[in-house]
Amino acid sequence: MPLGLSACTGPLSTLDPAGPAAASSAGLWWVMLGGATVLALLVFALLALVYLRPGVGARVRGRDWVVYGGLVMPVVVLTALVGYALFAGERLLAHPDENVPRVAARGEMWVWRFSYPDHPGAGETDVLHIPAGQAVDVLVTSSDVVHSFWVPRLAGKIDAIPGHENVVRIKADRPGAYNGVCAEFCGMGHTDMRFMVVAHDPADYEAFMAGGAQ
Repeated sequence: MPLGLSACTGPLSTLDPAGPAAASSAGLWWVMLGGATVLALLVFALLALVYLRPGVGARVRGRDWVVYGGLVMPVVVLTALVGYALFAGERLLAHPDENVPRVAARGEMWVWRFSYPDHPGAGETDVLHIPAGQAVDVLVTSSDVVHSFWVPRLAGKIDAIPGHENVVRIKADRPGAYNGVCAEFCGMGHTDMRFMVVAHDPADYEAFMAGGAQ
């Protein structure tokens, strides 16, 4: 178990969240794992019972096995899981909000370019700078082929599509540096299409932007 859990941490781990969107995704993963575990344990228990006590299942009518084991139980468990998934997914949507600052991310073979619509004086950067403790809308697009913007510890994936702008809302709970990748195969240089998100203390962020973000 400790060896298996060692893979749950690291700079690209979705199970080591550093923001509310990533925490919601991680929570959904754990809930789904719990539901799958319950179903698996129940199946294993039934198999063990039949193996240890041959003929015990003969007392139950075949129709009851189908109705309760094949329909009722999965419907109850899966309905609960789907309900939670819809609730968690709703929290990940970037609903329009004029008070949320914006940054722009443009993917191209095989780098990311970042700009800052709310800070016209800031230049383009290859590192994404955001304020810590504040939600930020990332306007994601592409210059050539389909890419995918993903910062596992801050939010889920979103496609970067040529001629179209998608929005993903991210938030870093605290200052720090967070790794991001392109999660859509986009050619020979795909594996090198990595980037960094730096979350600044809010006061430092404003000063950094005022200085041109270079």
